[in-house]
Amino acid sequence: MKQDGMKTLLLTCLLICSYATTFAQKPKTGTYTYAIAFAEWDGKSLGASCTVIIKGDSIRVFRTGTGDVTSKEAEMLDSGIIMKHKSGKWIIGHTPKDKYAKEIGGCSDGPSEINFKKKIFWLC
Repeated sequence: MKQDGMKTLLLTCLLICSYATTFAQKPKTGTYTYAIAFAEWDGKSLGASCTVIIKGDSIRVFRTGTGDVTSKEAEMLDSGIIMKHKSGKWIIGHTPKDKYAKEIGGCSDGPSEINFKKKIFWLC
């Protein structure tokens, strides 16, 4: 009977940790610097970075002057609402339907993907 109790306790702890990790990943309101990962270059950043501004659930992403990116400095790369995609990845959505988009990030036509834990914004 002790083993069953330990298994239940362990499973409960794992579920709580998983839940906390999932929702703790979204940063607080503020301004951050993220690397830009290029899907067409297997996620390499090529030294490119961006400024991410978060206010509650709203997000704006601007290009900074670093790295090899075709956009101009301070150009807005994306803006929208922070939401969790059905895949479990964070995205910059524009409508509630974006949570269920077939494709996200990189070179897709879907919403942009952003990784808060690794501080990476994905582009094509």
